[in-house]
Amino acid sequence: MDLPLSGKVAIVTGALGLLGRQHCQSLARAGAHVVVLDLDAAACERFARELERDEQVQCLAAAADIVSKQALEAVRARILERFGHIDVLINNAALDDKVPAEDAGPNPRSFEHYPEALFRRTLEVNVTGTFLTCQVFGSSMAEQRSGSIVNVASTYALVGPDQRLYREPDRAQRFFKSAAYPTSKGALLALTRFLASYWGPSQVRVNALCPGGVQVDQPEHFVRAYAERTPLGRMAQPDDYQGAVVFLASDASRYMTGATLVVDGGFTAW
Repeated sequence: MDLPLSGKVAIVTGALGLLGRQHCQSLARAGAHVVVLDLDAAACERFARELERDEQVQCLAAAADIVSKQALEAVRARILERFGHIDVLINNAALDDKVPAEDAGPNPRSFEHYPEALFRRTLEVNVTGTFLTCQVFGSSMAEQRSGSIVNVASTYALVGPDQRLYREPDRAQRFFKSAAYPTSKGALLALTRFLASYWGPSQVRVNALCPGGVQVDQPEHFVRAYAERTPLGRMAQPDDYQGAVVFLASDASRYMTGATLVVDGGFTAW
């Protein structure tokens, strides 16, 4: 199966992020026509053209806010007009603690002082946004009686954050992993199971991917602490999830639905 997604049309939300770009590339290399969906129209267009040039597939740039059903329906109309079908949806878009809080407070990241507005916004994007993308794009899959949806969750959907990982070398705790992100990602697992049972008769598969932490530009002490906490002794590289995404999107996982695939270097094994 050199091109297991040949001719398929795959949507990736949050396509311009670090992992979003990796997901798009892996799907394109597997033969899929990729819909690059994110907020920045110009950047989506540039990346779509880059994918077309490098991977020799057709791509569609689509700028939309996933919490707007009207915007998503407009994207769906464009996709169906261009390709005629929708086969894969990778729900990758999400807010995390890297998004700054405008309401600083004494420590905006500790649970006691975490801004309610930011908590609500995280749930709106991560949960309601995924609900809407599934409703809009998944409905088309159900009508055609085929498709695969992959909800990107997190290891923090399975275990509570180890706050010790975020301590500075002087042992000060200036950052706390908030409750918002784990709560939203845990909800995605429940939504995944609901949709798997709901759309199973329509031959639409819905699974979740739980990735671990990815090494990008974190402080050295954090990378070291995370690696020591992980059986494989390292954080993930950005391309470590490409195989898992193609597996869940393709017929290689054709008898798999309602499942959670954990790819975390063993982080949740301890």
